[in-house]
Amino acid sequence: MKKLLVLVAGGIGYVLGTRAGRERYEQIKGMAVKVKEDPRVQDAAHQAADTAKAQAPVVKDKVTAAASAAADKVKPSGSNDSDLEAQLNPDNVALQDNPYPQGNLP
Repeated sequence: MKKLLVLVAGGIGYVLGTRAGRERYEQIKGMAVKVKEDPRVQDAAHQAADTAKAQAPVVKDKVTAAASAAADKVKPSGSNDSDLEAQLNPDNVALQDNPYPQGNLP
């Protein structure tokens, strides 16, 4: 009996909630369409798009310059990979023919 009551109450709540939820969804959707179709909003959107298109080359140049500067900081100019390897690993342990210990181990 309790299970039946819970199922009926859940079903009624679901139907009423769905109906109320759908109505509110339609209200929000209608308001969004009104805002989207408002000429002032469309003008602002076109202005923003035009500004973005006009500034794209400037932004591209700034990003390219910043990336180049970052690349120069990461790898010093005029160095090759062997110089960099020597700086990072002065003992050249990884470059030995046989880096594993030889002989009897304790």
